[in-house]
Amino acid sequence: MDIQVCRPGELADADRAAWRAMQSEAALEAAPQLANPFLAPEFTVALAGCRRDVRVAVARAGPDDRRPLAFLPFQRGPLGVGRAAGLGLSDCQGAVHRPGFAWDADVLLRGCGLAVLEFDHAAAGQPAFTSHASGSFASPVMDVGQGYDAYLAGLRERSPKFTRTTLAKERKLGRDVGEVRYVHDERDPEMLRTLMAWKSAQYRRTGRSDRFAKPWIVDLLTRLFHTRTESFAGLLSVLYAGGQPVAAHFGLRSDRVLACWFPVYDPQFAKLSPGLALHLRMAEGAAAQGLTQLDLGRGDKEYKDALKTGELTVHEGWLTRRHPAAVAHRARRAPARALRNAVVTRPRLFTPADRLLKRIGTLRTEVARKREK
Repeated sequence: MDIQVCRPGELADADRAAWRAMQSEAALEAAPQLANPFLAPEFTVALAGCRRDVRVAVARAGPDDRRPLAFLPFQRGPLGVGRAAGLGLSDCQGAVHRPGFAWDADVLLRGCGLAVLEFDHAAAGQPAFTSHASGSFASPVMDVGQGYDAYLAGLRERSPKFTRTTLAKERKLGRDVGEVRYVHDERDPEMLRTLMAWKSAQYRRTGRSDRFAKPWIVDLLTRLFHTRTESFAGLLSVLYAGGQPVAAHFGLRSDRVLACWFPVYDPQFAKLSPGLALHLRMAEGAAAQGLTQLDLGRGDKEYKDALKTGELTVHEGWLTRRHPAAVAHRARRAPARALRNAVVTRPRLFTPADRLLKRIGTLRTEVARKREK
């Protein structure tokens, strides 16, 4: 096996076409998670436009056979420390490959010039990653492959009270605020800026780190918003009431999967649950486009449990080879990750921690308001 490493923008058109074809084939074979838009060449190219450390490893059969067998996007840091492309931001990671292709982790790392490759959302069905996983986590999904009516009928059967309440609140939203209108593919850039402003406020309000305080993430979403091919698009969906936006979502679409990424709503309408209404409308819109699945992403949330029809599995861990940099990196990162997972996966720990973060967020917001005055 011959491994070539290049910048994403240097990939030949034929290689990008082969990458897309592998994703389509994977959806029909035993690796449907490889059809996730976070694994598409368009996401990697957009990420590379915002960060200088992004690379793609292309595995080929050999010097005489240059057909690509697999593509692995990653970020390369100093001392051979590597990260899955978009680590901490991407909801699906790994190599996109031809059916039946297998590789040795040590050979892969050497070919990429890496001592270690860290991942936190590796797709299932990739032994090189899953065999080195330190943890596995559920990623809830909404299956709309049989159409929206079938999904809604199933939701009524599984969660009748939740469904009735959500639909009733949407009707009340229309009565109290004004006509409810849904735009599945909103093309107004100003609305994208509104979504990021709302999400920043939510992060601060809940004591979380504000992702949109990082210019490169703002740049990434803007690039993805303007990226559109037959098999990929950055999708902004908005729920309006009385002519004003009340909830919005920005995610990524492949030809089969809508990866849910940044959902948010205007908190003044919180009692009417516009975010839940938005997700149902997104499911309807995705089904109308011929998509089969909405991937809600790793993490336990009540709304995900209510909306899901099933779960995928993602993995976190490290690919390593014998190298001092690998030992040092894992020793530095493992304790913090273990502590975070211990808190997030245990309600007795997560609830008080979440409450503390929200208190900090409230204080932070109050201080910011006083400064503005």
